[in-house]
Amino acid sequence: MGAEVVKLEPPLGDGSRYVRAQQNNTPDGTVAPQYVAANRGKRSICLDISTKTGRKAVHALLKDADVFLTNYRLPALKKMGLDYESLKTQHPLLIHASVNGFGPEGPDADKAMLDGVAASRGGLVHQTGYADRESCLPGAIIIDTAGAMQLALGTMTAIVARERHGVGQQVQTSALGTALWLQQWELTHVAMTGASLERSGNHHANIRGFYGVYQTKDGGEIMLAQVMDAEAWDALAIFADAFELSLDPRFQTPGQRLGEGLTEASTAELRAILRKAFAAKNTEEWVEFLYTQPEIIWEKVRSWAEVLKDRQAHANNYFTSVDIPGVGATQTVGNLVSLSATPGSPKGNPPELGEGNDELLIAAGLSREEISEIENTATQVRDNIQQELFKVAAAAAVYQPDY
Repeated sequence: MGAEVVKLEPPLGDGSRYVRAQQNNTPDGTVAPQYVAANRGKRSICLDISTKTGRKAVHALLKDADVFLTNYRLPALKKMGLDYESLKTQHPLLIHASVNGFGPEGPDADKAMLDGVAASRGGLVHQTGYADRESCLPGAIIIDTAGAMQLALGTMTAIVARERHGVGQQVQTSALGTALWLQQWELTHVAMTGASLERSGNHHANIRGFYGVYQTKDGGEIMLAQVMDAEAWDALAIFADAFELSLDPRFQTPGQRLGEGLTEASTAELRAILRKAFAAKNTEEWVEFLYTQPEIIWEKVRSWAEVLKDRQAHANNYFTSVDIPGVGATQTVGNLVSLSATPGSPKGNPPELGEGNDELLIAAGLSREEISEIENTATQVRDNIQQELFKVAAAAAVYQPDY
Protein backbone atom coordinates (compact mmCIF):
# COMPACT_ATOMS: atom_id res chain seq x y z
CA MET A 1 0.00 0.00 0.00
CA GLY A 2 3.03 2.27 -0.38
CA ALA A 3 4.81 1.97 2.96
CA GLU A 4 8.48 1.05 3.20
CA VAL A 5 8.60 -1.53 5.99
CA VAL A 6 11.96 -2.17 7.65
CA LYS A 7 12.08 -5.33 9.76
CA LEU A 8 14.61 -5.32 12.60
CA GLU A 9 15.83 -8.88 13.11
CA PRO A 10 18.10 -10.32 15.82
CA PRO A 11 21.40 -11.97 14.84
CA LEU A 12 19.81 -15.36 14.13
CA GLY A 13 16.88 -13.74 12.33
CA ASP A 14 13.16 -13.84 12.99
CA GLY A 15 12.26 -17.29 14.29
CA SER A 16 9.58 -17.71 11.63
CA ARG A 17 12.35 -17.96 9.03
CA TYR A 18 12.99 -21.49 10.26
CA VAL A 19 9.53 -22.96 11.01
CA ARG A 20 9.45 -25.81 8.50
CA ALA A 21 6.12 -27.17 9.81
CA GLN A 22 4.41 -30.12 8.07
CA GLN A 23 5.36 -31.94 4.85
CA ASN A 24 8.02 -29.39 3.96
CA ASN A 25 10.61 -31.03 1.70
CA THR A 26 12.18 -27.83 0.42
CA PRO A 27 16.01 -27.79 0.54
CA ASP A 28 17.71 -27.12 3.86
CA GLY A 29 18.18 -23.41 4.37
CA THR A 30 15.06 -22.43 2.41
CA VAL A 31 13.21 -19.61 4.12
CA ALA A 32 10.04 -20.95 5.76
CA PRO A 33 6.53 -20.37 4.31
CA GLN A 34 5.36 -18.50 7.41
CA TYR A 35 8.11 -15.93 6.96
CA VAL A 36 7.40 -15.66 3.22
CA ALA A 37 3.69 -15.05 3.82
CA ALA A 38 4.16 -12.28 6.39
CA ASN A 39 7.26 -10.50 5.09
CA ARG A 40 7.14 -10.18 1.32
CA GLY A 41 8.37 -6.81 0.13
CA LYS A 42 9.92 -5.77 3.46
CA ARG A 43 13.52 -4.75 4.08
CA SER A 44 15.65 -6.47 6.70
CA ILE A 45 18.21 -5.05 9.11
CA CYS A 46 20.04 -7.56 11.28
CA LEU A 47 21.56 -6.29 14.53
CA ASP A 48 22.07 -7.05 18.21
CA ILE A 49 20.02 -4.47 20.07
CA SER A 50 21.73 -5.35 23.35
CA THR A 51 24.85 -3.54 22.11
CA LYS A 52 25.43 0.20 22.25
CA THR A 53 25.89 0.47 18.48
CA GLY A 54 22.80 -1.66 17.84
CA ARG A 55 20.68 0.66 19.99
CA LYS A 56 22.18 3.68 18.25
CA ALA A 57 21.14 2.23 14.90
CA VAL A 58 17.57 1.70 16.05
CA HIS A 59 17.23 5.27 17.32
CA ALA A 60 18.77 6.60 14.12
CA LEU A 61 16.13 4.74 12.12
CA LEU A 62 13.36 6.06 14.35
CA LYS A 63 14.26 9.69 13.56
CA ASP A 64 12.67 9.39 10.11
CA ALA A 65 10.13 6.67 10.85
CA ASP A 66 6.38 7.23 10.81
CA VAL A 67 5.59 4.12 12.84
CA PHE A 68 7.41 1.85 15.27
CA LEU A 69 5.54 -1.46 15.37
CA THR A 70 6.30 -4.25 17.83
CA ASN A 71 4.87 -7.40 19.40
CA TYR A 72 7.39 -7.46 22.26
CA ARG A 73 5.96 -7.45 25.75
CA LEU A 74 6.35 -4.32 27.86
CA PRO A 75 9.14 -5.56 30.18
CA ALA A 76 11.32 -6.38 27.16
CA LEU A 77 10.56 -3.04 25.52
CA LYS A 78 11.47 -1.17 28.71
CA LYS A 79 14.73 -3.09 28.99
CA MET A 80 15.64 -2.02 25.45
CA GLY A 81 14.42 1.54 25.96
CA LEU A 82 11.83 1.09 23.21
CA ASP A 83 8.61 1.42 25.19
CA TYR A 84 6.31 4.33 24.39
CA GLU A 85 7.20 6.38 27.47
CA SER A 86 10.91 6.13 26.63
CA LEU A 87 10.45 7.13 22.99
CA LYS A 88 7.75 9.78 22.98
CA THR A 89 9.99 12.62 24.19
CA GLN A 90 12.70 11.91 21.61
CA HIS A 91 10.22 11.22 18.81
CA PRO A 92 7.02 13.15 19.60
CA LEU A 93 5.38 12.52 16.20
CA LEU A 94 6.13 8.81 16.18
CA ILE A 95 3.23 6.34 16.11
CA HIS A 96 4.16 3.62 18.62
CA ALA A 97 2.06 0.57 17.68
CA SER A 98 2.20 -2.51 19.88
CA VAL A 99 0.26 -5.75 20.16
CA ASN A 100 0.50 -8.27 22.97
CA GLY A 101 -1.34 -11.36 24.11
CA PHE A 102 -3.94 -10.21 26.59
CA GLY A 103 -4.13 -6.42 26.56
CA PRO A 104 -1.97 -3.70 28.13
CA GLU A 105 -3.75 -3.75 31.51
CA GLY A 106 -4.69 -6.40 34.08
CA PRO A 107 -2.86 -9.24 35.82
CA ASP A 108 -1.98 -11.04 32.59
CA ALA A 109 -0.76 -8.02 30.63
CA ASP A 110 2.73 -9.52 30.40
CA LYS A 111 1.67 -13.15 29.92
CA ALA A 112 3.18 -14.95 26.92
CA MET A 113 0.87 -15.79 24.03
CA LEU A 114 0.65 -17.90 20.89
CA ASP A 115 -2.35 -18.02 18.57
CA GLY A 116 -4.15 -21.02 20.05
CA VAL A 117 -3.79 -19.66 23.59
CA ALA A 118 -5.62 -16.43 22.74
CA ALA A 119 -8.27 -18.38 20.82
CA SER A 120 -8.76 -20.53 23.92
CA ARG A 121 -9.06 -17.66 26.36
CA GLY A 122 -11.37 -15.76 24.03
CA GLY A 123 -13.83 -18.65 23.77
CA LEU A 124 -13.29 -19.57 20.12
CA VAL A 125 -11.72 -22.96 20.85
CA HIS A 126 -14.54 -23.85 23.25
CA GLN A 127 -17.11 -23.26 20.50
CA THR A 128 -15.24 -25.25 17.82
CA GLY A 129 -15.96 -28.94 17.30
CA TYR A 130 -18.72 -31.28 18.45
CA ALA A 131 -20.62 -31.11 21.72
CA ASP A 132 -19.77 -34.69 22.69
CA ARG A 133 -16.04 -34.35 22.03
CA GLU A 134 -13.20 -32.18 23.26
CA SER A 135 -12.87 -28.64 21.97
CA CYS A 136 -10.94 -28.15 18.72
CA LEU A 137 -8.45 -25.60 17.48
CA PRO A 138 -9.62 -23.65 14.43
CA GLY A 139 -8.14 -24.88 11.17
CA ALA A 140 -5.83 -21.90 10.64
CA ILE A 141 -3.81 -19.32 12.56
CA ILE A 142 -6.71 -16.88 12.84
CA ILE A 143 -6.05 -14.67 15.85
CA ASP A 144 -2.50 -13.64 14.93
CA THR A 145 -3.54 -12.61 11.43
CA ALA A 146 -6.74 -10.85 12.47
CA GLY A 147 -4.78 -9.13 15.25
CA ALA A 148 -2.47 -7.68 12.61
CA MET A 149 -5.55 -6.26 10.87
CA GLN A 150 -6.66 -4.62 14.11
CA LEU A 151 -3.23 -3.13 14.68
CA ALA A 152 -3.01 -1.90 11.09
CA LEU A 153 -6.39 -0.20 11.38
CA GLY A 154 -5.40 1.47 14.64
CA THR A 155 -2.07 2.56 13.17
CA MET A 156 -3.67 4.09 10.08
CA THR A 157 -6.17 5.90 12.29
CA ALA A 158 -3.28 7.32 14.31
CA ILE A 159 -1.51 8.46 11.14
CA VAL A 160 -4.64 10.32 10.00
CA ALA A 161 -4.95 11.85 13.48
CA ARG A 162 -1.35 13.04 13.28
CA GLU A 163 -2.01 14.65 9.91
CA ARG A 164 -5.04 16.47 11.34
CA HIS A 165 -3.87 17.27 14.86
CA GLY A 166 -0.07 17.16 14.73
CA VAL A 167 0.41 14.54 17.45
CA GLY A 168 2.05 11.15 17.68
CA GLN A 169 0.54 8.57 19.99
CA GLN A 170 0.54 5.02 21.27
CA VAL A 171 -1.64 2.39 19.56
CA GLN A 172 -2.31 -0.83 21.44
CA THR A 173 -4.30 -3.96 20.74
CA SER A 174 -4.07 -7.61 21.70
CA ALA A 175 -4.72 -11.15 20.57
CA LEU A 176 -7.40 -11.52 23.26
CA GLY A 177 -9.14 -8.36 22.05
CA THR A 178 -9.02 -9.69 18.51
CA ALA A 179 -10.62 -12.98 19.56
CA LEU A 180 -13.46 -11.04 21.17
CA TRP A 181 -13.89 -8.81 18.11
CA LEU A 182 -14.20 -11.86 15.85
CA GLN A 183 -17.00 -13.24 18.04
CA GLN A 184 -18.82 -10.03 18.91
CA TRP A 185 -22.24 -11.33 17.78
CA GLU A 186 -21.99 -14.58 19.70
CA LEU A 187 -20.62 -12.96 22.87
CA THR A 188 -23.29 -10.26 22.81
CA HIS A 189 -25.96 -12.91 22.34
CA VAL A 190 -24.77 -14.78 25.43
CA ALA A 191 -24.54 -11.55 27.42
CA MET A 192 -28.06 -10.45 26.48
CA THR A 193 -29.82 -13.80 26.79
CA GLY A 194 -27.81 -15.88 29.23
CA ALA A 195 -27.77 -18.65 26.62
CA SER A 196 -25.39 -21.60 26.99
CA LEU A 197 -24.53 -22.40 23.38
CA GLU A 198 -23.04 -25.83 22.71
CA ARG A 199 -20.50 -26.69 20.07
CA SER A 200 -22.40 -27.70 16.96
CA GLY A 201 -19.92 -29.49 14.70
CA ASN A 202 -20.76 -28.84 11.05
CA HIS A 203 -23.24 -26.14 12.05
CA HIS A 204 -23.16 -22.85 13.95
CA ALA A 205 -23.94 -22.89 17.65
CA ASN A 206 -26.20 -19.83 17.40
CA ILE A 207 -28.05 -20.66 14.16
CA ARG A 208 -30.86 -23.17 13.88
CA GLY A 209 -32.13 -24.37 10.53
CA PHE A 210 -29.98 -26.01 7.85
CA TYR A 211 -27.03 -23.54 7.89
CA GLY A 212 -23.98 -25.83 7.79
CA VAL A 213 -21.74 -28.26 5.91
CA TYR A 214 -23.06 -31.39 4.21
CA GLN A 215 -21.08 -34.31 2.79
CA THR A 216 -21.76 -35.51 -0.75
CA LYS A 217 -21.76 -39.04 -2.18
CA ASP A 218 -18.12 -38.92 -3.29
CA GLY A 219 -16.80 -37.44 -0.04
CA GLY A 220 -16.90 -33.79 -1.07
CA GLU A 221 -18.64 -31.14 1.01
CA ILE A 222 -21.03 -28.28 0.37
CA MET A 223 -21.67 -25.38 2.73
CA LEU A 224 -25.36 -24.48 2.45
CA ALA A 225 -26.09 -21.10 4.02
CA GLN A 226 -29.47 -19.79 2.83
CA VAL A 227 -32.22 -20.05 0.23
CA MET A 228 -33.57 -16.59 -0.47
CA ASP A 229 -36.88 -17.16 -2.23
CA ALA A 230 -39.67 -19.71 -2.70
CA GLU A 231 -38.75 -20.60 -6.27
CA ALA A 232 -35.21 -21.55 -5.26
CA TRP A 233 -36.51 -23.48 -2.24
CA ASP A 234 -38.83 -25.47 -4.50
CA ALA A 235 -35.96 -26.15 -6.92
CA LEU A 236 -33.76 -27.38 -4.08
CA ALA A 237 -36.53 -29.64 -2.76
CA ILE A 238 -37.05 -31.18 -6.21
CA PHE A 239 -33.34 -31.69 -6.93
CA ALA A 240 -32.82 -33.16 -3.46
CA ASP A 241 -35.77 -35.56 -3.86
CA ALA A 242 -37.13 -34.01 -0.68
CA PHE A 243 -40.47 -32.82 -2.03
CA GLU A 244 -41.94 -32.55 1.47
CA LEU A 245 -39.75 -29.51 2.16
CA SER A 246 -41.48 -27.51 -0.58
CA LEU A 247 -44.80 -27.53 1.25
CA ASP A 248 -43.70 -27.77 4.87
CA PRO A 249 -45.00 -24.57 6.56
CA ARG A 250 -42.06 -24.53 8.97
CA PHE A 251 -39.53 -23.71 6.22
CA GLN A 252 -41.27 -21.33 3.83
CA THR A 253 -39.42 -18.05 4.52
CA PRO A 254 -35.71 -17.18 4.58
CA GLY A 255 -36.05 -16.39 8.28
CA GLN A 256 -37.53 -19.81 9.02
CA ARG A 257 -34.81 -21.49 7.03
CA LEU A 258 -32.23 -19.70 9.20
CA GLY A 259 -33.97 -20.99 12.29
CA GLU A 260 -36.49 -18.31 13.25
CA GLY A 261 -39.33 -20.02 15.09
CA LEU A 262 -37.84 -23.49 14.65
CA THR A 263 -37.55 -25.90 17.53
CA GLU A 264 -34.48 -28.02 18.10
CA ALA A 265 -36.50 -31.01 16.91
CA SER A 266 -37.50 -29.30 13.66
CA THR A 267 -33.91 -28.25 13.08
CA ALA A 268 -32.66 -31.81 13.60
CA GLU A 269 -35.32 -33.11 11.22
CA LEU A 270 -34.43 -30.60 8.49
CA ARG A 271 -30.70 -31.28 8.77
CA ALA A 272 -31.25 -35.04 8.60
CA ILE A 273 -33.29 -34.68 5.39
CA LEU A 274 -30.57 -32.57 3.78
CA ARG A 275 -27.74 -34.82 4.96
CA LYS A 276 -29.46 -37.72 3.21
CA ALA A 277 -30.09 -35.62 0.10
CA PHE A 278 -26.52 -34.36 -0.23
CA ALA A 279 -25.15 -37.87 0.35
CA ALA A 280 -27.20 -39.18 -2.59
CA LYS A 281 -25.41 -37.15 -5.28
CA ASN A 282 -21.78 -36.42 -6.20
CA THR A 283 -20.16 -33.07 -5.52
CA GLU A 284 -20.12 -31.99 -9.16
CA GLU A 285 -23.81 -32.79 -9.54
CA TRP A 286 -24.54 -30.49 -6.61
CA VAL A 287 -22.20 -27.79 -7.89
CA GLU A 288 -23.77 -27.88 -11.36
CA PHE A 289 -27.27 -27.56 -9.91
CA LEU A 290 -26.42 -24.88 -7.35
CA TYR A 291 -24.80 -22.67 -10.02
CA THR A 292 -28.22 -22.53 -11.70
CA GLN A 293 -29.75 -21.06 -8.54
CA PRO A 294 -28.56 -17.50 -7.85
CA GLU A 295 -30.88 -17.20 -4.84
CA ILE A 296 -29.21 -20.10 -3.02
CA ILE A 297 -26.22 -19.03 -0.96
CA TRP A 298 -23.73 -21.88 -0.96
CA GLU A 299 -20.15 -22.84 -1.68
CA LYS A 300 -18.09 -25.95 -2.22
CA VAL A 301 -15.74 -26.65 0.69
CA ARG A 302 -12.26 -26.41 -0.78
CA SER A 303 -8.88 -27.66 0.38
CA TRP A 304 -5.95 -25.26 0.54
CA ALA A 305 -4.56 -26.87 -2.63
CA GLU A 306 -7.85 -26.15 -4.39
CA VAL A 307 -7.94 -22.58 -3.05
CA LEU A 308 -4.55 -21.90 -4.64
CA LYS A 309 -6.11 -22.74 -8.03
CA ASP A 310 -9.42 -20.94 -7.50
CA ARG A 311 -10.26 -18.93 -10.61
CA GLN A 312 -12.22 -16.37 -8.58
CA ALA A 313 -9.24 -15.64 -6.35
CA HIS A 314 -6.99 -15.30 -9.38
CA ALA A 315 -9.49 -13.08 -11.21
CA ASN A 316 -9.17 -10.61 -8.32
CA ASN A 317 -5.36 -10.93 -8.11
CA TYR A 318 -5.61 -12.20 -4.54
CA PHE A 319 -2.44 -14.23 -5.04
CA THR A 320 0.95 -12.91 -6.03
CA SER A 321 4.16 -14.64 -7.04
CA VAL A 322 7.43 -14.39 -5.12
CA ASP A 323 10.81 -15.91 -5.90
CA ILE A 324 12.30 -18.01 -3.10
CA PRO A 325 15.90 -19.29 -3.27
CA GLY A 326 15.83 -23.07 -3.32
CA VAL A 327 12.22 -23.18 -4.52
CA GLY A 328 11.83 -20.63 -7.29
CA ALA A 329 8.57 -18.89 -8.09
CA THR A 330 5.79 -19.65 -5.62
CA GLN A 331 2.39 -18.24 -4.75
CA THR A 332 1.47 -16.33 -1.64
CA VAL A 333 -1.48 -14.18 -0.67
CA GLY A 334 -1.17 -10.72 -2.20
CA ASN A 335 -2.91 -7.38 -1.77
CA LEU A 336 -6.61 -7.93 -1.03
CA VAL A 337 -7.65 -4.26 -0.90
CA SER A 338 -8.54 -2.47 -4.13
CA LEU A 339 -8.22 1.32 -4.35
CA SER A 340 -9.44 2.98 -7.53
CA ALA A 341 -7.23 6.11 -7.50
CA THR A 342 -4.15 4.97 -5.57
CA PRO A 343 -3.96 1.20 -6.02
CA GLY A 344 -1.42 -0.87 -4.18
CA SER A 345 1.03 -3.17 -5.91
CA PRO A 346 3.05 -6.31 -5.12
CA LYS A 347 6.17 -5.36 -3.21
CA GLY A 348 8.52 -8.20 -4.10
CA ASN A 349 10.21 -11.08 -2.33
CA PRO A 350 10.78 -11.56 1.39
CA PRO A 351 14.16 -10.14 2.39
CA GLU A 352 17.37 -12.02 2.96
CA LEU A 353 18.57 -11.59 6.54
CA GLY A 354 20.23 -8.18 6.90
CA GLU A 355 20.03 -7.31 3.20
CA GLY A 356 19.32 -3.66 4.05
CA ASN A 357 22.09 -3.11 6.60
CA ASP A 358 24.43 -1.10 4.38
CA GLU A 359 21.90 0.97 2.43
CA LEU A 360 19.48 1.75 5.24
CA LEU A 361 21.98 2.31 8.04
CA ILE A 362 24.13 4.61 5.91
CA ALA A 363 20.99 6.57 5.05
CA ALA A 364 20.23 6.76 8.78
CA GLY A 365 23.63 8.38 9.42
CA LEU A 366 25.78 5.53 10.73
CA SER A 367 29.40 5.27 9.68
CA ARG A 368 30.93 2.39 7.75
CA GLU A 369 32.83 1.42 10.88
CA GLU A 370 29.65 1.28 12.95
CA ILE A 371 27.88 -0.80 10.31
CA SER A 372 30.81 -3.23 10.18
CA GLU A 373 30.72 -3.51 13.97
CA ILE A 374 26.97 -4.26 13.87
CA GLU A 375 27.42 -6.93 11.21
CA ASN A 376 30.45 -8.53 12.84
CA THR A 377 28.68 -8.71 16.19
CA ALA A 378 25.58 -10.22 14.60
CA THR A 379 27.68 -12.81 12.78
CA GLN A 380 29.52 -13.81 15.95
CA VAL A 381 26.31 -14.10 17.97
CA ARG A 382 24.64 -16.03 15.15
CA ASP A 383 27.56 -18.47 14.89
CA ASN A 384 27.52 -19.09 18.65
CA ILE A 385 23.78 -19.75 18.68
CA GLN A 386 24.00 -22.04 15.68
CA GLN A 387 26.76 -24.09 17.32
CA GLU A 388 24.54 -24.62 20.36
CA LEU A 389 21.59 -25.54 18.16
CA PHE A 390 23.70 -28.07 16.25
CA LYS A 391 24.64 -29.70 19.56
CA VAL A 392 20.99 -29.93 20.58
CA ALA A 393 20.04 -31.39 17.18
CA ALA A 394 22.84 -33.96 17.36
CA ALA A 395 21.79 -35.06 20.84
CA ALA A 396 18.16 -35.37 19.74
CA ALA A 397 19.14 -37.47 16.70
CA VAL A 398 20.76 -40.21 18.81
CA TYR A 399 18.45 -40.09 21.82
CA GLN A 400 16.65 -43.34 22.59
CA PRO A 401 13.67 -42.79 24.93
CA ASP A 402 13.09 -45.47 27.56
CA TYR A 403 9.32 -45.00 27.79
